[in-house]
Order: sequence, then C-alpha cells, then structure tokens
Amino acid sequence: MTAICEIRDLQNLARARVPRMFYEYADSGSWTESTYRENESDFAKIKLRQRVAVDITERSVKSKMLGQEVSMPVALAPVGLTGMQHADGEIKAARAAENFGVPFTLSTMSICSIEDVAANTSKPFWFQLYVMRDRDFIGRLIDRARDAGCSALMLTLDLQILGQRHKDIRNGLSAPPRLTLGSVMQVLSRPRWCLNMLSTRRHSFGNIVGHAKGVGDLSSLSSWTAEQFDPKLSWDDIEWIRQRWGGKLILKGILDPEDAKMAAKTGADAIIVSNHGGRQLDGARSSISALPEIIETVGNDIEVHFDGGIRSGQDVLKAICLGAKSTYIGRAYIYGLGANGEAGVREALNIIHTELDTTMALCGERLLSNLGRHNLVESAL
Repeated sequence: MTAICEIRDLQNLARARVPRMFYEYADSGSWTESTYRENESDFAKIKLRQRVAVDITERSVKSKMLGQEVSMPVALAPVGLTGMQHADGEIKAARAAENFGVPFTLSTMSICSIEDVAANTSKPFWFQLYVMRDRDFIGRLIDRARDAGCSALMLTLDLQILGQRHKDIRNGLSAPPRLTLGSVMQVLSRPRWCLNMLSTRRHSFGNIVGHAKGVGDLSSLSSWTAEQFDPKLSWDDIEWIRQRWGGKLILKGILDPEDAKMAAKTGADAIIVSNHGGRQLDGARSSISALPEIIETVGNDIEVHFDGGIRSGQDVLKAICLGAKSTYIGRAYIYGLGANGEAGVREALNIIHTELDTTMALCGERLLSNLGRHNLVESAL
C-alpha cells in the first residue's frame, strides 16, 4: 500500500472505501462549489517567511481553546452523518480526539447519539446545535448535552435554510437516504464498509429519532427534517439558548464583520469564522480571506476561532498567524475516518501536528504564542 504522507492520501483511500453518496456528502459544496474550492485554494496565496540560524529546539504547539489545554490549536468540527463514513464514526472520532488531546464536536445530525458518545469516552466533548422550529425539542437537546457532561455548546447560525447541494441531490441523499438501484450498487461496491456497518446497530440519527415529537423511526424523519430548520432564527434566540445552556457557548458561521460585532455582544465565549465548508452560500468569501477583517473588528472582544479549508498543518499555522486563536478540521479527519476508522483519524491528527511543528520551526519560531503576521509575506496577503 502507498505510504500515507499527507491528508490527500487519506482522502484517496476514503474515496475508494466509502459509498459515493456518503463520501460526496462530506466532500462537496453547494451549487458551483466555487466557495468550497476557494476555502482551500486561498491558503496557497498566503506565503510564509522562512528564517534561518535561529534556535528552534524545545518547540511546542500546545495551546488553549476556551481555557482547555490542547495538544495543538485544532478541534474536530461537527460533521453530520459521520457515522455513515465508518461504522460508529462519531464514537471513533471522539476517541481519537480524546487520546490526541484535542476537542471533538458532535453534530446535531450525528448517527451516534450524545449518550452513545458519552458512554464510550472518558472526557467531555463539545456539542453542536442547530436551531429548529420545535423549541421544546431544542430545549431537551440542550439539556441532554449538559447531562452528558458536554463542556461547550456550539450554535451554528448559517443554516436557517439548506444550501442547494447538487451532488446530494444527484446521489439521492436524503434523511433517510432514498433507496434506488444506483444507491444500492454504491453500497454493495464497498464490501469493507458494509461489513463494518453490519457490526453496529447505529444507522439512524441518534439525537433525533425517538426524541423529536412524531419522529419514531427513519420513515418519519425526512418530512420532519425538511420543515424544522428555523428561518426566523435571530440574535434574540441566542440569549434564550445561552441561559438554558449555562456553560461555554461558541457561535459558528460568522463571515461578516458586522455579524462578528453582533456576536461579540451576545455574551458568547467564542465565534468561529466559517462559511459552513462552502456548503451554504456559494459565491461567499473563503473563510481565510474573511478572517483578517474579523480579527481587526472584534479580535480584542471575543475569542476568534477559524474553520474552512484546512488540509495541512501549514494551513493551521497561517490561520494562527492571521490572528485566529484556534482552528477546526472537518473533511481532513473525515477522510481519515473513512480510510481507516479510529486509526485513520489519529493518522490525520498526527499528519497535521507534524506539519504544524515543522512549518513553525522553518519559520524560526519555537512557541505557537510567538506566531503572528510577521511570519507571513505581507505582499502576498
């Protein structure tokens, strides 16, 4: 087998091992996918300053996220349907993150439930919340996350309606997935994936089925999901959620400085500069191009995190140099999960950690806290 050297190697393996509908669910954007592509390609426009003859012994990329000690400034972002990339995917990813010393964030639209993940890990994880029309369900979901010991709640703001995702439409991916000859053939062409899936009972949306009113099984899930994302979501709703939760709160989906100002006034602990991985508004700015202006606007008022397009440790370093306190990876760990389960997620984290450390050293720095715009070529920004 070809040696695994970079995240793209894991991506190639995942593409070969995961049924196309689920692989493309994670590895796609909305409409023309221009923002999805630019999230990644805009990193290449940022050039690093190489420094020499500097003492680079005793390096460390350790950091803090929301006051929590982390082995590097990277968390696993919430990804829906993670348990369809690999059997018990959320549990496996959470374990890998826990062992590596970085946070894991469970999606509302996960296959494994909050309780499943809590029962199979030993340290608190984070929970991501979508706001639905059914406020009673949302309240109980928040309570379940608190009862499971989740140490932070991440509220996603940029999915009041679903972006048009052409690959999902063409693949017949719905909730639940629509069974067609094509989709059945996709699954049967991945026997390793099938065998893994036969080993688990977790094939549904564990946080929703059996918990939301009128959703007792997969057959009733589709209509519920289609009508539940709340287009009326406003800044006023955040106060209700913050009071109900009572713990650390992160607001995800900030791409505009004016929204960043509003978010900083809510009492939240952090914001995430993110465009939902290019899966919502196609034609929006890449996350990395939006980051500097948001840092300039609210960087002293609230902890600013970054999400979107990270495929290497160099990308992590560039985001930190531009002012982000921490970063998130979604597709990068999903590729590892699809390629080789829990071991694949560990491998993805190892790759990013090694690349971050090596790049920092070649930039002439020993500590993450020393990184800044002085490590970048300003004319290339």
